[in-house]
Amino acid sequence: MLQKIFYLFVKIAVLFLLGLNVRRKELLPSDGPAIVVANHNSHLDTMVLMALMPLSKLKDIKPVAAADYFFSSPWKAWFSENVLGIIPVDRGGANRTNDPLEGCYRALNEGKVLILFPEGSRGEPEQMTGLKKGVSYLAEKFPEAPVVPVFTHGLGKALPKGSFLLVPFFCDIFIDEPMTWEGNRIQFMNLLQERFSVLSREKNFAPWE
Repeated sequence: MLQKIFYLFVKIAVLFLLGLNVRRKELLPSDGPAIVVANHNSHLDTMVLMALMPLSKLKDIKPVAAADYFFSSPWKAWFSENVLGIIPVDRGGANRTNDPLEGCYRALNEGKVLILFPEGSRGEPEQMTGLKKGVSYLAEKFPEAPVVPVFTHGLGKALPKGSFLLVPFFCDIFIDEPMTWEGNRIQFMNLLQERFSVLSREKNFAPWE
């Protein structure tokens, strides 16, 4: 219930405070297993993508985020788990006894939709950094799960990294056709990078954007 109330508020805020242009919203999966991958410039990224989902499906939509940030204190951990619905991932990497993607495996086994950011951390507004290959391990383990690339533009300026003040800004969300695992990790990551590149050029932005 708390999660629905929170994201209902986010939907209203997005509608009235941000000019949001969403292209091909129908390609967003509401049923899993599925993986939504997006570029990452702002804390708004997760909330806006969640707000695009039907409220009735929120319990099955699971953002993936860094444990060292979102679970760094008891109140953050409670809010992240019970309101945002986050699956924590240890950015320290795997060791002999712990796979950092274990929570993602469980969620996909349960038919959830994951939202993750393959850059790994928030970058500068509208500037993508290199992609981490964790998403390719998920795609390999769950080849039946579609991987849907999403490119967002403007959210990094509406709420930049390090800022707590929302600035009304026109934002664009570009959603691509789903990708499927075809057996090669390098090819998969190269194709994903290419998909992001194509999405980023879909609209001719003004220099000040």
